[in-house]
Amino acid sequence: MQVVSISSLKGGVGKTSVTLGLASAALAAGIPTLVVDLDPHADASTGLGVEPNGENDIGHLLKNARRADIAAAAVSSPWTSRASAAEDATGPAVLDVAVGGAFSGIYDRPDLKLRNLRRLQTILARQDRYELVLIDCPPSLNGLTRMAWTASQRVLLVAEPSLFSVAGTERTLRALELFRQEFVPGLQTAGVVANRFRDSSSEQRFRLDEMRTMFGSSLLSPVLPDQANWQQIQGAAYAVHQWPGDAARQAAARFDELLRGITAH
Repeated sequence: MQVVSISSLKGGVGKTSVTLGLASAALAAGIPTLVVDLDPHADASTGLGVEPNGENDIGHLLKNARRADIAAAAVSSPWTSRASAAEDATGPAVLDVAVGGAFSGIYDRPDLKLRNLRRLQTILARQDRYELVLIDCPPSLNGLTRMAWTASQRVLLVAEPSLFSVAGTERTLRALELFRQEFVPGLQTAGVVANRFRDSSSEQRFRLDEMRTMFGSSLLSPVLPDQANWQQIQGAAYAVHQWPGDAARQAAARFDELLRGITAH
């Protein structure tokens, strides 16, 4: 089982959109996948077509970490029924959601002790249903993000080609290195993905070149362009691989490539 956190310490860069794109790619590839919606806003759950479900949300599972069965509590995304109905489906589709909710916010504080940081790790260690776990983190370096990093083998950072986002990503890389040294020596950086790139913007082209200089081989390919119909796809709670049109097919291919890159090792 591979566990990957999708993180950014700056909000509004499309972190959840990247999580959903990777989940769509995993579903299309037939990889049994769990999305853990660790952001109390629960946007990933909404995008996956799943509504908060009270006491079975991720916050309550974390509270009862010693006994929690995340596979039993997780909800199957409606994306799976559409994938199973497709003519080229290769087998039963598995894309489950550990549903987000405001209750998880009780752990999103800066002074979380190590035993609490290990709660998600403890829960995930007991299940064998999934080959891939994607954790959508809140845009902060408080308890929930550090809990996700503790449970992960890799952390994928999401950034826009903009001044504040690039600076924030550099800070995140430093924070990740310190966290690795103190808590999880084996934790790896999956890389940095440039999201919402607009080639028509000279400022964004400049910032993308800056990212190449700053992050080197850690800057992943492909760059994800700003996509006009992305809000429509998410508003309909559809997988990008299931949406019609050339733009969606091109976006799906980019997420396929990105998924292969971050799960190759």
